[in-house]
Amino acid sequence: MLTDATRNRDFPSLADMTYLNTAAEGIPPIAVKDAVSRYMSDKRLGMDGRVAHHAALDAAKAALARAYGMSEDEVGICSCSSEAYNLACAAMRFRTGDEVVINDLEYPAGATPWMHPDCPADVKLWRAHDWALRVDDLVPLLGPNTRLVTMSLVSFFNGFKVALDEVIDAVRLHSPALISVDVTQALGRIPLDLSRIDLVISSTHKWICATHGGGLVGVPTCRAQELTVPAGGWFNLEDPFGPDRFDRMINKPGAASFTAGMPNFPAIYAIRAALEYIENIGVRNIYDHAQPLVEQFISELRKLPVELITPTPANAHAGIVAFRHEHTGRINKYLHDNGVHIMEHAGRLRVAIHGYNTSADIDHLTRTLKEALDHA
Repeated sequence: MLTDATRNRDFPSLADMTYLNTAAEGIPPIAVKDAVSRYMSDKRLGMDGRVAHHAALDAAKAALARAYGMSEDEVGICSCSSEAYNLACAAMRFRTGDEVVINDLEYPAGATPWMHPDCPADVKLWRAHDWALRVDDLVPLLGPNTRLVTMSLVSFFNGFKVALDEVIDAVRLHSPALISVDVTQALGRIPLDLSRIDLVISSTHKWICATHGGGLVGVPTCRAQELTVPAGGWFNLEDPFGPDRFDRMINKPGAASFTAGMPNFPAIYAIRAALEYIENIGVRNIYDHAQPLVEQFISELRKLPVELITPTPANAHAGIVAFRHEHTGRINKYLHDNGVHIMEHAGRLRVAIHGYNTSADIDHLTRTLKEALDHA
């Protein structure tokens, strides 16, 4: 990552492909592979291995807390972002008349829990215009009954980056709502300031380059009582094996309540290694390396007969560039057949540029894309 030497050492599989699909699946560095192997070595110790398991969990939470800018008591790990959102929905105990604001650039995991027929809240849709979410379109949706405004910091669909401070100011001014931010497409790729957010959620298998099986939750202490999951279990309970365990149960508050049962230790080993790897490289260094590549590709894309659907101001996007063409399927097949890996989905092509990408990757993509357009 960042240099040829470290890229070849840490990501040997990239030697044989131009990989630009991190928004779907990140490529784990060797450190993550080694961490999963350590889990298996520790698991072979039986019950004695749990000492190492819990040490890995503590280290993963410490790394997550640093990445989120929170304390270790304010972060938790569940199985995936979908689980985290459904648990958050339960924690908020919605009632008839409550309102939730979602948006049409959102991934299903962050939008659908509140849409379920069993959720009594009314859902309001914040619609994008010109592929961007505007604060002026959000304000009319806010009011005294707004309980939650939920969004992704960076949209999976087209890479649009929300003007977070402007959104927060508007929500605080016009409603009592909590603010939930999904950083799946941002964590490990762009610098974050989450100090004013009430609920933070992320997946683990994309830009931080860990494995599947993790949902990274952040709940500041001031919101712990409002976001305590009313779930049974044991890991999420205070004194689950105490003498009165069949008379009463008390949930741990806030982020700790999102881990209801046995932690997914294989994923946790990977999460720890991945977060520490990214931290060691430095998110700011990753951003400074990769962002010029994004600008390079956008500049080339503007010359081609495609529709760019990623807003072009530099402060409105991160690592994702999306575009459309009437022959996306043919184009993607041609790219893949020539060693270029991007995403085709919902009528668009999506390119994701990370710290292990190079200017040569962008040159190969651009050259092959031009050929694909000629053949289409």
